[in-house]
Amino acid sequence: MGIEIVGKIGSMAMIRKEENDIDYNIISRVASELHPGMVFVTSGAAEIGRVDYMKRAGRELSGDRREAKMDYCAQGQIILMENYRAFSRPEYSIRQLLVEHQHFNDEAKRENIRRLLLRAAEQNAIPIVNYNDPVSDDEILKMELASLKQDHDHVVECVDNDETAAVLCELVGAKYLVILSSTEGIYRDASDPSTLVTNVEADTPEALLQKIRILQESCTGASRAGANGARAKLEFAVRPALKGATVIIGHARHGINALLERKAPHTRIGVVRS
Repeated sequence: MGIEIVGKIGSMAMIRKEENDIDYNIISRVASELHPGMVFVTSGAAEIGRVDYMKRAGRELSGDRREAKMDYCAQGQIILMENYRAFSRPEYSIRQLLVEHQHFNDEAKRENIRRLLLRAAEQNAIPIVNYNDPVSDDEILKMELASLKQDHDHVVECVDNDETAAVLCELVGAKYLVILSSTEGIYRDASDPSTLVTNVEADTPEALLQKIRILQESCTGASRAGANGARAKLEFAVRPALKGATVIIGHARHGINALLERKAPHTRIGVVRS
């Protein structure tokens, strides 16, 4: 058994903004749909850690913002895994994998990750992947990436879990990359729901790339401060789509299956094979 689907959920898709709380409806739906043959990339550690800390301490963390984010991530990561374990089917094993950029820029480490993910599919297990934010320092990260870019044409940065998911999709040769967001997909105008783009498809990789570049010119906005938004999602979709994967971007409330089966609105990106 190989990996057919790589999924990813964004931070803001897991939070009920009005109540400043975790959206258990979404987490439970998504977790219940996970199965062996999937790799699932989860954001949300920082937001969920912040929410949990505020519930317990009655206030947010003060002091250095970078350190606060690291502390929130360390607190939120365990809550994420508790929920994926609680809501996934009990006959499946759940395995946590925390990654950093250097794991994908080193051939041996990249191969170790690929083999681990493929073994999980054979062992009735579901890998849950997240960037290792609790030990990540922005300044060190910048220096390491700058050094890598001097010697490599393509460097994996993993500054966004959309990128992490795209890299994993390419690594394991998955058929689908499903990105669960807090919107229905990619809009030409983020303020106008009628501009949802349903299909970005072409007969050849070259034609598909041209369509993506044209669409990027009209994409603006992001779901939260610090996020890169629709333009970056499209950029991260390029390599998997050109390698043959179908990239699906849709709202997390629909779950994975409804998006795969075209039963909910979404944006679908890929090369149409005859």
